[in-house]
Amino acid sequence: MVGQSTQQDNCKVFHDTLLWDNLMEYRLLEKTELWISPVKLTEANLNACAVAVGKVLGLGGADIMVTDALSDRLTLDILVPSVSAEHIVSKERAVLEALAAIPGVETFPDTSVHSEGVLGLISLEEGERDALLQRSQAMRDEIMERIARRAIVIATGAEVVAGQIEDTNTPFLLERLSGSGFEADRGPVLADNSAVIARALREAADHAYGLAVTTGGIGAEGKDQTLEALCAVDPDSVNPYVLKFRKGHGRHEKDGVRLGVGCLGQLLMVCLPGPHDEVEMLWPILRQGLHEKWDKKPLAEALAARLRKKFLSSGGHHPRVHEHAILGSES
Repeated sequence: MVGQSTQQDNCKVFHDTLLWDNLMEYRLLEKTELWISPVKLTEANLNACAVAVGKVLGLGGADIMVTDALSDRLTLDILVPSVSAEHIVSKERAVLEALAAIPGVETFPDTSVHSEGVLGLISLEEGERDALLQRSQAMRDEIMERIARRAIVIATGAEVVAGQIEDTNTPFLLERLSGSGFEADRGPVLADNSAVIARALREAADHAYGLAVTTGGIGAEGKDQTLEALCAVDPDSVNPYVLKFRKGHGRHEKDGVRLGVGCLGQLLMVCLPGPHDEVEMLWPILRQGLHEKWDKKPLAEALAARLRKKFLSSGGHHPRVHEHAILGSES
């Protein structure tokens, strides 16, 4: 990835600390242990202890386990990478009450819960809880907006990699995205390999981009691998047909040409064709969809419909439309 900036660094730090979904979550970053002391255990069921603490923290039985019970200390390990803020902050009293209700577990007035990293927020004073959650929410909203305006453009194709053809799509999209208020970065030029392209898309999400636009690799030949990569990253991606082919005719190994739009966390992934005139033609649709925050299905359908219209207007004489092609809108 190129074009790293201070803003990106800030987004990356946030991305590594907080996740976003219906609930705000904290990444644990390998700081996953809780230890509780002093406690007295007398033939206590350690699995019951883990289940009781897990219930308080919003975790299932498979997400937490007791790893040590020596002397006067009980140690638990959380087995998931992130935890809900609502279930962690200021939950010390609830954890201790849940443990005290387990037969064979005795807590004391000075018993407390300890941890490193974000799990330490479990012992935050209850009076500070709301203020912390409000600050975290405000930070989350601000950084999510920044991430949504960060874009990366990824070109694919052996011809581009080899320098046989000029990549005119990336400069065009960078200029247009920048003019539309995005912080747009030039991404890598990738070979027609679904695993390589999928890895680049995942890296874009990991580097706190909100938009990744790929060009090329959406055709019906075997070498076209971009949509396979998209589907690997987002199995629920939307891939409407632009052209359909009757199998067994021509050089096409697939049954049609498709566009693709998918999501990975906050990353919106848009897979555009390789021909530059088609990228130029689709840009106004993409710009409108981004501005109006369309979901992936309406965005994919609108892009496919615009490209389909081009082939319809050619009267079947466009180079990509042959006698076995069917113009249609089946998804």
